[in-house]
This record gives sequence, structure tokens and C-alpha cells, in this order.
Amino acid sequence: MLKVVGAGLGRTGTKSLKFALEHLLGKPCYHMAEVFSHPEHIPLWRAASRGERIDWSAIFDGYIATVDWPSSSFWLELSTLYPDALVILSYRDADSWWQSASSTIFPRIRTSEGEWRSMVNELFEHRFTPDTAHRSACVEAFNQHNERVRNAGLGHRLLEWQASDGWEPLCRALDLEIPKEAFPHANSTAAYIQKHL
Repeated sequence: MLKVVGAGLGRTGTKSLKFALEHLLGKPCYHMAEVFSHPEHIPLWRAASRGERIDWSAIFDGYIATVDWPSSSFWLELSTLYPDALVILSYRDADSWWQSASSTIFPRIRTSEGEWRSMVNELFEHRFTPDTAHRSACVEAFNQHNERVRNAGLGHRLLEWQASDGWEPLCRALDLEIPKEAFPHANSTAAYIQKHL
């Protein structure tokens, strides 16, 4: 049963948010990184991208939250399926987001092969934009996505959050105490490039 549905797209602090939610809620949080550990999920994500009905519990069994692509593209379906879940829109300035995404995940997608690449291609074709090499197309898709979330009438269920906000808004929305530990800032652009590119 998901307690948190992340609606923010990749490169909006989702890796930091994953670690923070796992610390706060004590159970795993789904993220694109999980897809690499569960290749059996890839056909399900491809089917969902095509608009087919899938068994979401087959993906989220054992998880208490989900953030990042691919699940953030299905925030509406998931927030409907889990009506008590907090919806977190992680976001950042569109120019900053484009600089980060175009330096990290988008080049990696374009040079990848195999089933994972096919999954992302279908996801972006139907739920974002396939034109990841061009700023205007990506920024437009990014802004439209965020506005759809903001205008969905979620009321108190929606938390808009930036990585710089840290623990406090998350803990307030989840009615939890603020941890003494420093907030887990992770996966900066420089760190991603060093690790993956």
C-alpha cells in the first residue's frame, strides 16, 4: 500500500526524496533505479505506457512510496488507486532542470540499448516527449506535466517540494518528527556524470 505517490519528474531531487522517504517511513521507495533491479517490471511499464491496464501491485509489492520516472508519469492513476496517499510534486526551475537532465539522463537514454531503452522510449512517446535532444520540447513537456499535477484538485493531498526544502515539509505533511540526521542530498549532476557518463 503506497503512502506516497511522487509526481515529480526525474532530475527534481527524486533520488534524495527516495532516501528521505525510506528513512521516514522505514520501507523501500520505488525509483527508476529499481527497474534495473527488477527487469521483469519492464513489460508492465511498457504496457502501462500504451494505456493498457496492469496490476500495479505486481510492481509495488513491498514498497511504501514511489518517486521518479517511470511511476511519476502515472501519478494520476496511482493517486486514484491509493486515495489516502500523499502526492509529492518535486520540482525545480525549468532552466535548471533542463541543464541537469540534458547533461545526465537524456544522453544516457539516447545511447542505451535493449528493453530498458524501449521502455523509456514508449514512456516518453506517450507520457512526456520523445524529443529529448531539444530544450524547447522538453521544457514544454516538463511545465505541462507540473501544471497538470497542480491543477488536478488534489487539495491537501498535494505537497509541492524542492530538494532545498529538506525534511520539514515532508515531515509536516506525513505527521512525523523531523530526524536529527542531515537531509540526504544525493545524485547531483556532477555525481551522476562521474558515475554514469
